[in-house]
Parts: sequence; structure tokens; C-alpha cells
Amino acid sequence: MTEPTATAAIERFPQTAERRRLLALRSLGLLDTAPSASFDRITRLASQIFDLPIAAVSLTDENRQWFKSRIGLEQTEVPRDKAPCAEVIEKKDVLVLRDLLQHDKYADSLLAQHGIRFYAGAPLITRDGYGLGTMCVLGTEPREVTDDECVALRDLAALVMAQIELEHAFGRVDPVTGLPSRNQFIEDVQDFARDEEGETRYATLIDFAHPSELAQTMRVLGPAFIDSFMDNVTREIGEAFGEDQRLYMAGNGQCIYLVDQIDEKLRATEIEKLRRCIQKTLSSTNPPVLFTSSIGVVPFQLGESDPQDVIRMAHSAAEEARHCDRKLSFYSPQLDEAERRRYRLLADIREAIRTEDQLYLAYQPRIDVASHKYIGAEALIRWTHPELGNIAPGEFIPLLEQTSLTRELTAWVIDTAVRQMAAWKKQGMELNVSVNISAENLGEGDFAARLIQTLQQHEIDPETLELELTEGAILKKGEQALRQLNVIDQAGVVVAIDDFGTGYSNLAYLLDIPAGVVKLDRSLVQALGKEDRSRTLVRTLFTTLHNLGYRVVAEGVETIELFEALQKERCDEAQGFLFSPALAPKLFEEWVRVNSKHREADEEALPHPLPKSA
Repeated sequence: MTEPTATAAIERFPQTAERRRLLALRSLGLLDTAPSASFDRITRLASQIFDLPIAAVSLTDENRQWFKSRIGLEQTEVPRDKAPCAEVIEKKDVLVLRDLLQHDKYADSLLAQHGIRFYAGAPLITRDGYGLGTMCVLGTEPREVTDDECVALRDLAALVMAQIELEHAFGRVDPVTGLPSRNQFIEDVQDFARDEEGETRYATLIDFAHPSELAQTMRVLGPAFIDSFMDNVTREIGEAFGEDQRLYMAGNGQCIYLVDQIDEKLRATEIEKLRRCIQKTLSSTNPPVLFTSSIGVVPFQLGESDPQDVIRMAHSAAEEARHCDRKLSFYSPQLDEAERRRYRLLADIREAIRTEDQLYLAYQPRIDVASHKYIGAEALIRWTHPELGNIAPGEFIPLLEQTSLTRELTAWVIDTAVRQMAAWKKQGMELNVSVNISAENLGEGDFAARLIQTLQQHEIDPETLELELTEGAILKKGEQALRQLNVIDQAGVVVAIDDFGTGYSNLAYLLDIPAGVVKLDRSLVQALGKEDRSRTLVRTLFTTLHNLGYRVVAEGVETIELFEALQKERCDEAQGFLFSPALAPKLFEEWVRVNSKHREADEEALPHPLPKSA
């Protein structure tokens, strides 16, 4: 099946040809703009070629002919009625009038009344076939036109259209929809601010589809389908809102517009119009698609808010709207502040990785449940931001995993942990250390090789290092992840499934993963202290994992009662605040020293946290 062109798709909608033409003209933003040297050069050239005193680039508006460029004319516009230029765009061909006074239609026209006798014009036609206006030459005496002159006039009209399209290339007009672009929105808001500084405006951003929906549709139906949808839906909105409402393209699959009032009833009517336009377009697509649209509204003061920030805030509101039943949200400073904080953290993390005073690894002891001995530690990253203070890993790690910085951060974590293991080894303090990696690391073709090289460089036994990753991370990368893990396992490095119980928890799939350790999520561990079915489930899980040969580790152990319950289930290892929070290297060394002394005095004693004074 061939994909419909944007023009063919437009024809299915009940809009008049003239309405569509006017929308195309006004979307260019040429009407009532300042003179332009680039257009004036073409007009002068036309006057010279035809040896005539008058030449003009005329744009045909609803009720007038407006001159973007003119030579020999005082008027900036003339009525459209009985203007030859209007006939040119209707016929879309060169029109030559040898003598207006001898013409039935134009003998009493405004041009004839002002002494114009000769007229020749060539149409300005867009790629979609819309007539914008003409390149015309006029004279005060009757005149004949040669075939070569007709060709020259067409060429001049083509030059004018090329200049218009060149402005497209500078980003002022969206090439798919013909709407003004984000750059034009920014310029217009700046212009409004000069004339109406301090006044309130409301920017409404329509996000027609979630990025994942656009990506999937693009993959299945191709870019032409997306282009056709965007062209059609913006035309529907333009038709519904009329000429006074100017739409702009704000980004991929998004448009934005301004209003100067916030009357609740009017806004409700406006939003309902938008929804009908979107639904009407969706119901007309072939094949039918389902897009989830959302609408964000942001109030701002002209001259006080940067136009780019207005777009950003409106986008933030539209994103928040996806979580609302109405799919409509007004800008929230509180939510926006959270977004800005996330952006700042992403901007600052690169520097943090490359300096020595912001990131560090803290080590939380891991305890052998049977012997009560500490046998290792989990290395946990910590970030002390120079201005924002301590940033929780749960806040910045998910952000990083969406960027290319994951590789750099994991490399830093592994190198720092291995260096620390080497330093402790020289002090006679040999212990196992586990570090966390992400799904993105498993997508690096050289990850396993770099890991092994780091261990060899610092003379660390691979069996003393453990890599923790979630089951979801492995599933995300599929066969590629399994290949990397097999290489790591063959080198002797221990693989652990972290947070087991929060994702798929597919025991059958687990058998294919070369893992030797399963770390139960704290929610499962806490269930051991309950007298309900969840406790029975966890106890069964302990038995199953042990029978499959896994070493089971419990996280989040905070009470002696929970530790005793783990002993009954023959849990292998435990970690949690009952023993110690994660500690900076020097404090961890102090914890080891203190608990070693306690163990010498009482072999059955449980390790315990350092006093707060430490």
C-alpha cells in the first residue's frame, strides 16, 4: 500500500480551497512585514528587464492585495476586488493585459483609474499548489509581451518563491505543516513584549502524541504518515480557531499558541475544540492509529519571561497532563522546580565525575548470617554537590541511566572500588566488594574486557568482586547482556541479581543467567516479619533459591527479630542498618577494627553500628 501524500490527505477534510490558501499564506508570516532588500532586488530586476516603471511582489490576502516589494507604486496595498493579481492566483498561470482600458473586467478597476494601462503577472505557487500572489510588472502605456518575456516573468516569480523558501531554511516556517516555527514564536513574543510589556499572556502547548507512540508509528508506517497527520491536525485546528489565532510548531509533534484571556468557560470551549480536532484527524487516518495527546497551559508576563522558557514551561505542563484524567494541566512552579533540579543535576554530574571532591564510595558491611562475621561490603555511590548538598543516589542514578554518562560513571565506580580493594589488601584487610552496574553497561561491547583489565592492573582476585544488576536490566539487553555476563562469569567475577522480587522475578529465566547470588528486595525481606501469605511466599522462595544453588542475600535488615527470622530460613548473607549504614572508607575501616575487637571478646556477637560520635 502506498502512503498518501500530505496534499492528498488534506483534500479529505471539509475546508474550502480559499481557506486553505489563506492559511498557507498567513503561516509564512510575510504579510505586513518590513521591506526586504532580497525581494526588492528581484523587483528592480523585473522593472529593468521589462523597461517598465512599475514592478511589485503582490500577496493576495482575503480582501486586499498587499505589496511585499514595489517599485513605482506609492500604495502599500489595493483592494482585491478587480485586481488582476487575484485572477493570476486563481488561474495559476501568467496573465497579460495589453490595455486595461480595453478590458471588460478591468476598465473601471482602481489600477486603470490611476493611469495603469498594461499589466503582466506570474503566480507565486507553493510546493503544495497554493497561490500566494504574483510577480507583476505594470506600465502606463499599452504594451505587447514576447514569449521570452513571459519566460522571464515566470523565472522572476520562481526567484521570489525561492526567497520565500529560503526563509523556511532559516527556520522561520515548519516545512511539513507550513506553520510558523519555534523561532518565529520566539521572535513574535519578543515583539509583543516591546509593545505590551508587563501584560499577561497564556501559552497553550498541544503535545499530539507521546514520543514512544510517534517512534512506533514511524517505525511501522514511516515518516510520511507522521507528516500527513501533523499537517492535517494543525489545519483542522487552524480552521476551527479561525484567522485570529496563530499556531506555531513548538517541536516534534507539538504546536503552541497564545491567548490574552483565561475566562474559564472560554478556555473549556477552546480545549474541547482542540480535542475534537485531534480526534477528527485520528479517526480519518488510514490505517487508524491511537495517539495520546496532552495539553499544557502556562501564564507569563510579556518582557519578564524568556520565550524559550515559556515553551519549556508549557512542555513541562503538557508532560504533567499525561498523568491527569483530563490530559490537561496548568503550569506548576513546584513541579517545574523539580524538573529544573533534575536538569541541573544532569548538567553538573559530568563535572562531579571528573573532580575529586564530590563523588565518593560508601561501603555497607555484608554479614554472614550463620557465623555473624562480616565477609564483605557493597560499594554505594554518594554525591556531595557543592551547592545542593547531599544528593540521594535514587535521585541522580535514574537520570544518569538515560544519558551517555552511565559508561563514564560505572567506569569511575569500578576503578574506585578496585583501587580501594587494593589499598585494603595491602593493609591485610581482604574482603569481597560488590558494585552496581546498569543495563547500559551491558550494551558496551568492551565492558567485560575493561573490567578484567582493571582487576589485573591492581592485582585483585576476580572472585572477590561481585557485580550487582537487576533482572530487568538483563532482560532489557537480552542476548547481548547474556554474552557479556558469560565472559564475566568465566573470568571468575561473581554475578548477583539485585532487587529480586521487584521486577519479573521469573525463576525459569533466572536459570539462563550466569549468576551465583540473588539479593532479595527489602520488601520481600520485610514480609518475613508478617503473619500472612506473603511470609509463606518468601519462605518458599528461600527454599527454591537454595535448591537451585544460589547464595541468598537479604537487604534492609533493621531489627534483631528480622535477623533471627533470616537465620531460620538459612539466609546466607544480610546487610542493613542493624549492622551499619554505608560508611566512607575511613569510617568503614574503623567499623571493621571495632567489630573485630568485639568478636575477639565474644565470637557469637553480632556486628553493630559505630557510635554516632564516631
